[in-house]
Amino acid sequence: MSTATQKSGASRVQFGIFEADFSTGELRRSGVRVRLQSQPFKLLWVLIKHQGEVVSRETLQNELWGADTTVDFDHSLGIAVNKLREALGDSAENPRFVETLAKRGYRFIAPVKTIDEHTAGDEPVAAALTRNSIRRSLWLAAGLAIVCIALGLALVLRVPARLPYRINQVTFTGHVLDNNLDVESFSSSASDGTRIYFSHTDNGVPVLAVALAANGEISYFHLPSEIGAPLIGSLSPDGSKLVVRGHLQAEPEQPIWIVPTLGGDARRVPNVLAHDATWMPDGQRLLVASGNDLSVVGSDGSDPHRLLSVQGLAFWLRWSPDGKRLRFTVRDSKRQTAELWEANADGSNPHPLLPGWSQPASECCGSWTPDGDYYVFQSSREGNGHSQIWALRERPWYRAQSKPQQITNGPLDYQAPATAPGSDRIYFIGATSQYQLLRAMPKASTFTTLDQNLSAAALAEYSHDGKWIAWENASDNSLWRSRVDGSERIELTTPPLRIFTIKWSPDDRRIAVMGIEPGKPWKIYLIDAEGGKLTPALNEDSNEADPAWSPDGESIVFGRPPGRMDAAQQKAIYQLDLATRKTVEIPGSDGLFSPRLSPDGRYIAAMPLDQRALMLYDRSTQRWTTLTKHGVGDPTWSHDSRYVYFQDFLEPGKPIYRIAVPSGKPEPVATIQSLLPISAIDYRLIGLAPGDLPIVTARTPDVNLYSVDLNQR
Repeated sequence: MSTATQKSGASRVQFGIFEADFSTGELRRSGVRVRLQSQPFKLLWVLIKHQGEVVSRETLQNELWGADTTVDFDHSLGIAVNKLREALGDSAENPRFVETLAKRGYRFIAPVKTIDEHTAGDEPVAAALTRNSIRRSLWLAAGLAIVCIALGLALVLRVPARLPYRINQVTFTGHVLDNNLDVESFSSSASDGTRIYFSHTDNGVPVLAVALAANGEISYFHLPSEIGAPLIGSLSPDGSKLVVRGHLQAEPEQPIWIVPTLGGDARRVPNVLAHDATWMPDGQRLLVASGNDLSVVGSDGSDPHRLLSVQGLAFWLRWSPDGKRLRFTVRDSKRQTAELWEANADGSNPHPLLPGWSQPASECCGSWTPDGDYYVFQSSREGNGHSQIWALRERPWYRAQSKPQQITNGPLDYQAPATAPGSDRIYFIGATSQYQLLRAMPKASTFTTLDQNLSAAALAEYSHDGKWIAWENASDNSLWRSRVDGSERIELTTPPLRIFTIKWSPDDRRIAVMGIEPGKPWKIYLIDAEGGKLTPALNEDSNEADPAWSPDGESIVFGRPPGRMDAAQQKAIYQLDLATRKTVEIPGSDGLFSPRLSPDGRYIAAMPLDQRALMLYDRSTQRWTTLTKHGVGDPTWSHDSRYVYFQDFLEPGKPIYRIAVPSGKPEPVATIQSLLPISAIDYRLIGLAPGDLPIVTARTPDVNLYSVDLNQR
């Protein structure tokens, strides 16, 4: 509590979902009165009066009992603290409100908001006024009111300044898990006003974490191993339970779990698979998103029934404070767009919230403020590649207020806004990342910087003769080509095209890329290595992925993005004849993706959608076999076609292996520890340098939680 608040003698305050009225001695939780005896309530008053400060046991003795009162102080204080914690649903081991400092005292750690600042001393002053002074005061007040109304109208009728809002940093580890809409990883946070729940990266592995809103101190939840890479759906209305899902596997629908916030075992919701879920307003049932349906189900998996269906992937489900409206994000996996939608509580009248506001649609992840006055969301509408936080006034006084107002503006990607009960403060993710290309050293498990002239690159691929290199610039996703020493550099593609995969043709004269433009599907493009026009490989309106050249350069093998990115599209491996532009499906490849054609043209390596095996297709026998059962990512052939390198994303350290073809055993090559002393927390195998030396993109993110009070500038 601020010094000004202490001096005002505030009689009503709010913290989290609680409200305390010190003039009446009442404590309420979400508007419902909580029974609390006089001494614990007085203890609450003393702690809130010194919010954020350590209150010594001696001070508490004087404030609660007085210096001259004879009482078993330690026992009585212990009882008062326990009863207060019981009323607040708090615990000494994992405090949200009252923190114990051994041998020192106690501290109230939750943010406190003053509701009523009238002091008891005001009434005698008012009673002393004479009738004439009252009359004069009324006339003066009326005059001031007219002036205030005039000034207020002048302020209201002008378009409000968009910025600046005062942004506060909440966490400082840099390892908060950020959103990645390309692979539909929707990292959410949730707050009860005292604590913030979110996904955090620990030693390269996503975990469920909680931070104190007051100081950003972080601790972890211990979850069952089945919940890989936990992502939060929402926090229950009473703040006691989180609904959580995993994201480690490639299947679009995952088990849903309920995790108690104050300790206890996580519980799986039976018979439910979904890609997102949120609590219903009653706090007893869940709204789950599975496929194209939004369905209501009991927290025990009982009584499922469909609420509505959408065209696309619905996620980030949020109810209005009055429970009458539902808003959610619809992702078009074919166009790679995200749009905010709204429906009535009974599922009727689903419609876009901001149709045509940005082209293509780039809005997602919205939340209501507790009073229902604002709806905050993220959007990359400005077109600079960064997402920002915007606020939409729900009950605008005039037309200018009906348009979203930008809240943030800066070099970070601001994402995933979340609101807190009893507060106008919103929490959100601020993200940036540094990328570094590294190459394995010969006969060693360590890595070194690839080339100094590639310091701005996020992706790179050597030509077959080892004389040239093509790379993607991390700052704007443009594609460049040069000799390995950095000379003869030319730009091949420009924004807004983004590149995901680069493949040289066998004669090193052309390059095939997997890229995407805003509002369009992933496409395979061909371009001359000397520059020129970018040409689509296929004339179709579908997602295409992972091109691989045949040895003669006359055809390309390709696949489709995995199920999580486009669940409706059939997954298989195809061969494209570049002369006739005809495609043929590889026999037996249904349900496989990410093909890699061996340099000698004999084999195709690919993965099932769950990425838990590496499959091998012998083109001479037209048969598929399982090469190994591992978590498999980014398979890459050795230059002599004898080995396949891959990265196991399921193992700690995400090790890189190689396996002999057609029937070898995986041999470890490197782990994330091999990157030391580089402080990366994630890395990705992107190819092989001459000599079959693995190349990786090491990612060092700086992702934290930030907050803004919508009433403060």
